[in-house]
Amino acid sequence: MLSDYILIGADLVPTKSNIDLFTMGNRTELIGTDLDKIMEEASYRIFNLEVPLTDIEEPILKQGPNLIAPTKTIEGYKALGVDLFTLANNHILDQNKQGLQSTICTLDNAGISHLGAGKNLAEAAASYVFSFCGKQIGIYACAEHEFSIATENTVGANPFDPLWSLDHVAELKRNVDFVIVLYHGGKEHYRYPSPNLQKICRRLVDKGADLVICQHSHCIGCEEKYKDGTVVYGQGNFIFDDSDNECWQTAMLVMLDNRFQISYIPLVKVRNGVRLADETWEKQIFDAFRKRSDEIKAPGFIEQQYMKFADEFLDFYLYAVSGKKSLLFRIINKLTKGSYMRKRNHKVYETQDKVRITNYIDCEAHRELLLQALANMKL
Repeated sequence: MLSDYILIGADLVPTKSNIDLFTMGNRTELIGTDLDKIMEEASYRIFNLEVPLTDIEEPILKQGPNLIAPTKTIEGYKALGVDLFTLANNHILDQNKQGLQSTICTLDNAGISHLGAGKNLAEAAASYVFSFCGKQIGIYACAEHEFSIATENTVGANPFDPLWSLDHVAELKRNVDFVIVLYHGGKEHYRYPSPNLQKICRRLVDKGADLVICQHSHCIGCEEKYKDGTVVYGQGNFIFDDSDNECWQTAMLVMLDNRFQISYIPLVKVRNGVRLADETWEKQIFDAFRKRSDEIKAPGFIEQQYMKFADEFLDFYLYAVSGKKSLLFRIINKLTKGSYMRKRNHKVYETQDKVRITNYIDCEAHRELLLQALANMKL
């Protein structure tokens, strides 16, 4: 292996099963001896901190879990040699403003750099630049809009905004030699890009990104070579022992070497940590990764695959927006394995209803007004 290289990994989150290992800084138990050597020899190590580091629970109102890790787990991050964390993700504000402030303070005290979140939008959008092999490397981190986004006057993560983010990348490219964009988005447990995600990532390359890595999906996706850039649509978690879903069992580190060539290091989840994949797992991981990467080259494949994927979620979304359901409804639906909900949705939502809902979401003016009206309901 080359002596000079950058490693980029995704979610690095202490959970109940390994908090003690993080607290003790038990690097070997967390990543094993083979992976430990690769990590040790890296020139720079970049990860996604998908959890606020705080000792105070102050969960925000949101959909999904409110993650939290005690500040003492910083010992694990120090032991792993993390050089830079992106904080641009959908969980960094899970414990409110104080959670983000505590995270930043804890990282600063540990000497670990960070980007992608801050006291306001301007601070959150700031890029990070460092030197590597005589070149200037620029990192830009952003996240899709969920529950963590900064505004001009409030704390949070840097949102992807096509009116601004593309300009940020173009400006960064004018000042550095190599641009890496860490994009926190895409649908969880989906191994292909959506048509829109592909458009976004290609446009980021058009604006100057040399490498775009999509994090958030919790699974290995596929790779696209577009013009002079590389897009990685999902690399899986690094350490995040929170699910037995098959997507969470494998991952990859992205390696950028001193010739600025991109390669991948396959990983497998083991108990409450991660290990370098053996030959059998490596072949399985890379065969599937290459297959998906070839599949997306076919015209229309991404669109067709996403249509099938969307069909699986239609009833879920219609159910979610139709108001509270009775206990009886939930019991019947569970007993019928979802068929009761599907029949109900087809009966309740007529063709004109579907047209109306589509227009409210698709039209910029309607969507903006709907989001503002929903936000007003919190007051």
